[in-house]
Amino acid sequence: MRQTCTTINLGRIGYQEAREIQQAVAEARKSNQVGDTLLLVEHPHVFTLGRRGRPQDVLIDPDSLANLGIEVHETDRGGEVTYHGPGQVVAYPIMDIRRLGGPRRYVWGLEQTIIEVLSDYGIQGQRLAGMTGVWVDERKVASIGVRISRDVTTHGFALNVNTDLSFFDYIVPCGDPDGQATSIAEALGKVVAVKEASMAVASHFGNEFDCEMADTALSELLHAIRQPSQIKTS
Repeated sequence: MRQTCTTINLGRIGYQEAREIQQAVAEARKSNQVGDTLLLVEHPHVFTLGRRGRPQDVLIDPDSLANLGIEVHETDRGGEVTYHGPGQVVAYPIMDIRRLGGPRRYVWGLEQTIIEVLSDYGIQGQRLAGMTGVWVDERKVASIGVRISRDVTTHGFALNVNTDLSFFDYIVPCGDPDGQATSIAEALGKVVAVKEASMAVASHFGNEFDCEMADTALSELLHAIRQPSQIKTS
């Protein structure tokens, strides 16, 4: 019997708010209050620095960041600096890693999920040796950065759907000064609905990790956690 994975689409939500929800769900997962969960979100403009991220990898000054409406957050995920913003599907799986075959198999599965989503659009995604993420014609279409604490995963991946790729010009993306980004829309030459791509992500995620995906409202999950007052929601 396939294990159930709760899917919650939070829509467009600020990075810090999503992070607080992640943390609360992760703590509940560690104590088995809730099962495996996939959060799907779309963020306003934000640069996030992973554990290997350097402030100098953000190439514009604070005034310019403010004028462009870009927040900057340091995080506890792996990796360097990346961009999240409108037109992306950001996936935060909160799962027990022991069932998934360990960290390497888990990251491989995230990459494969993205590759299968791209295939739905007739796009060939690929891995690059020694690197984490997914590329299309040597341009990065999805970045991955995860954290595993007490066998539970947080953070995840960001897939560029209709993303304004110019925001990547303001950072050294994933620590690669020569790195270039692309999106599903750029590869196809047409706009793709983010909601449609989110549904494809959930479907292929379930197939890859052998889960029965169950759509759930955030309020139901917070009720299961029994600590809703600790999380700020819009």
